[in-house]
Amino acid sequence: MSGSAVITRVIVAALIIVAIPVAGIAQQPVKIFDAHLHYNQEPNPFYPLERVLDIFRRNNVAGILANSRPNKGTHQLVDAKAPGLWVVPFIRPYRTRDDVQNWSTDPAIYDLIEAEYKRGYFRGVGELHIYGEAAQRQLVKRVVDFAAERNLYLLAHCDEAALSILLAHNRSAKIIWAHTGFSTPTARVRELLETYPELTGELSYRGGLTDGEGKLAAEWRELFTRHSDRFLLGSDTWINERWFGYDTIMQTYRGWLAQLPEVQARRIAHGNAERLFGGKIE
Repeated sequence: MSGSAVITRVIVAALIIVAIPVAGIAQQPVKIFDAHLHYNQEPNPFYPLERVLDIFRRNNVAGILANSRPNKGTHQLVDAKAPGLWVVPFIRPYRTRDDVQNWSTDPAIYDLIEAEYKRGYFRGVGELHIYGEAAQRQLVKRVVDFAAERNLYLLAHCDEAALSILLAHNRSAKIIWAHTGFSTPTARVRELLETYPELTGELSYRGGLTDGEGKLAAEWRELFTRHSDRFLLGSDTWINERWFGYDTIMQTYRGWLAQLPEVQARRIAHGNAERLFGGKIE
């Protein structure tokens, strides 16, 4: 074997060795910020905190938008100071399940929000449920104004009619639309995003993202191409069955994220949360 051939083989071998760890890094699953996370402790039973933290670790979830019923669950997630987990806490305007329906007519809810805000670490209010003309209620406007005046986000589970009212209550309102309307046509979602620059879509339970085989729908691919900076992922662990299926939820997200250009995928996975909440996924 000639000297040049030996040199060539050495160079090729070296390139292969160098390429192995690089490929390994590329194959690491993208870190996810879960922007719709409930650690509810009402009703019982609920998942132990350490089990919840382990679920995050094994799914490479490095950040969460935490809101819980009651708020004690969120306090515990914040106080845990779990390594590698960025907690963005929101004030849940609920004490029990009944408040989901009644919060907008109960003055005590505003007192609850004020009291929780004094803890000093909350970044938003919600998830709150409101539909149609009920969004016109005085208490709803007070909550929107409370959030806007303090540069807090609102995580709103609402229909399109209520969404428009919430945004009209205060031009400074910053709203994360839980579930992005569930089934609102993508063309309409695009119109809303382009009309309201402070609107962000959260994608848990969002219908039509993929076909029956996990392929990203063409209309969503187009929407993500135009507005990948306007969406967040979420699990919506409102019941224990969602915790039980958490691995599958995250695997489904990763399945269609892998079909997008890397820049778009990383924005949706965690980059948008970093920008909105001013933090950094480790």
